[in-house]
Amino acid sequence: MRHALWLAALLSPALPNLGRGEPGVAVPPPQPLAGTLIDYTHNHGADRRIWSPALDERRDLYVYLPPGFDPNQQYPLLIWLHGITNDEQAFTQDGLVVLDAAMAAGRLPPLLIAIPDGSLRGRSQLLGAEPLFINSRLGRFEDYVTQDIWDFVVRNYPVRPEREAHVLGGFSGGGAGAYRLAIKYRERFAVVFGISPPLNLRWQDCHGRYFADFDPCCWGWRTRVRGREPVGRFYGIVTIRMRELVYPLFGRGSQALESIRWENPIEMLDFFQVLPGELAMYVAYGGRDEFNIDAQVESFLYRARQLGLCVRVGYDPAGRHTLRWADRMLPGVVAWLAPLLAPYAPAAGETILPGSPCPDRTGKE
Repeated sequence: MRHALWLAALLSPALPNLGRGEPGVAVPPPQPLAGTLIDYTHNHGADRRIWSPALDERRDLYVYLPPGFDPNQQYPLLIWLHGITNDEQAFTQDGLVVLDAAMAAGRLPPLLIAIPDGSLRGRSQLLGAEPLFINSRLGRFEDYVTQDIWDFVVRNYPVRPEREAHVLGGFSGGGAGAYRLAIKYRERFAVVFGISPPLNLRWQDCHGRYFADFDPCCWGWRTRVRGREPVGRFYGIVTIRMRELVYPLFGRGSQALESIRWENPIEMLDFFQVLPGELAMYVAYGGRDEFNIDAQVESFLYRARQLGLCVRVGYDPAGRHTLRWADRMLPGVVAWLAPLLAPYAPAAGETILPGSPCPDRTGKE
């Protein structure tokens, strides 16, 4: 650990900021790591945030360097997108520890990880609007990731150039954001995964019920935005209503519904004409999700199979919509991701295509 921090300190003059703020430096992570966490935030006594032209403000970013990082080698890149109510700090406290341990043990090839802040006001919040990495009335958060974060990391770190070495991943709304961006920017990204991602924002069954289980024989599409309709239920007392997530991003009425359609991952498969083998896709979800994400995911998987697309799946029938549960699903992500990135690890051999056969008809492992 001390060696990694020493190496990062030597490298820190070569890790500049965009525009304003202090240069990035290695900082002690919340949990011990074999790799190194480089700070471009205002969380550690100095304002090292990068400048985001898309948002016209400073923004927090962490960059993770794998164990044994060598600036003369090139590495795959993962951009991790956090979920609602979180910011860039959430992943560094638990999820990053799982990936770091997998790299240290040789179960996952070494890779760079960019962890940007996608919260509305630059800090986590329990209540309020969530940008969800979408260009909307809340700001150009899609451009923030695909332009500002991408350009900063590629300019300042040794990232492999092949699209097969570029991964988008995330939890909850960040997982859906990863899918949206991967579908839109397939010339840049070839690998995507989401944990508990809302992949069908217009899900309802044929009777108009949101909390119904997925049934391919009783499946409908939402045609109205009903603001008071519950879309999340926690502990039997906390209710999340549609207006809290939809109105700030998309507004109301028919125009809002049209905007939702174009940012709905299941419909984007058709809109953007995703072809078999273009994206390596993985989704992990639980059967007791408080947002009924299981129905959203299963409808997405159903449509993907109709299009001949393979989506690998990690499923837990008792899984819920929590960060603790998400961390337990990361080893499955590691097992899926490792062979895809192995050809792009430092001093690796030939490249391979991102697609691989599904293990069975459903994709469940």
